[in-house]
Amino acid sequence: MSQKDSFLHLARPLGPAPVGAQPSTAPLSVVIQPPAIFSILDHSLRRPSDQDRVIGTLLGVRSEDGTEVEIRNCYAVPHTETAEQVEVDMDYQKQMLALHLRANPREVLVGWYATSNELNTFSALIQNFYGQQGDGTWPYPAVHLTVSTVPGQEIEARTYISAPIGVTAERAADSCLFIPVPYELKYGEAERSGLELISSAKDREDRSQGIITDLESLERAIVQVLDMLERVSSYVNNVLDEEATPSSALGQFLLNALSLAPKVEAADIERDFNAHIQDVLVVSYLANTIRTQIDLSNRLATAALTMGTGDPLTSEGGDTTNTRGGDNNRGGDNRRGGRGGRGGRGRRDGPSDQ
Repeated sequence: MSQKDSFLHLARPLGPAPVGAQPSTAPLSVVIQPPAIFSILDHSLRRPSDQDRVIGTLLGVRSEDGTEVEIRNCYAVPHTETAEQVEVDMDYQKQMLALHLRANPREVLVGWYATSNELNTFSALIQNFYGQQGDGTWPYPAVHLTVSTVPGQEIEARTYISAPIGVTAERAADSCLFIPVPYELKYGEAERSGLELISSAKDREDRSQGIITDLESLERAIVQVLDMLERVSSYVNNVLDEEATPSSALGQFLLNALSLAPKVEAADIERDFNAHIQDVLVVSYLANTIRTQIDLSNRLATAALTMGTGDPLTSEGGDTTNTRGGDNNRGGDNRRGGRGGRGGRGRRDGPSDQ
């Protein structure tokens, strides 16, 4: 293959399909999500020192016709491999698959991965296991993803499907033809920000990178946009000066990109931007004011509860009756008020018995 993205697609020989299932012979296109690659790399880093490669199961979604596969997740499968034989824990694979499908019912089994670019007899044996009927991907082909994890080298990924070849019945289980298929790494804007943050730590000795603020992220994005505009402007000037070879595809792409730009004057953009900044500042000020009011109310309520627990007006034992009985004995009433009140000796309003 002279070009990097050129692939030779072969029609797979059809086998006996189950009732109601039609196997697909169309070429596949594979989309890989970054979390799957990170899980594979983490599995490779945690492997035993005497193990050359590790394997695992790939899960994701598949189109209705089976021609498009999106790998979203994966998990490791224990195995031991020597020069003479390979052993894979099939029971573990089946149990993990059942648990994962219960947690993610929208995902299905799509294939398996290995951290080595080598394709051998053991790879064919595992490929036939994942592509079989029942617990495999039949009638769809199983996708085999290889990820090179050699220290000091670039990470290289390849995707394959398989087709049976004409061999004896004894060698059919460990024989197949691996056919390369194109793949694409796809990620969203949120994942892109995380990947850029992780990749920025490669230039640091401690391999660490702090979380940047929103203003720093905005500044970095503006610098990148200015850099791209400078590169495009330099290329266009070189083409006009006949110093660079013109490209029709690149010119069409630039024309489509420029046609999406709104027809707005620079002064209007600056005015709208300043108005937006003012609105953001007002909202931030109101949010801080509300937060301060809530904190102040909580402090006042806490202070009121603290002062109310030690009321000095309450006497011991909960007795709050007035002890000055003499002041309450009016109109001949000689009742005692309170504990030990000597109100009986108060004056009497009736006639004296002298």
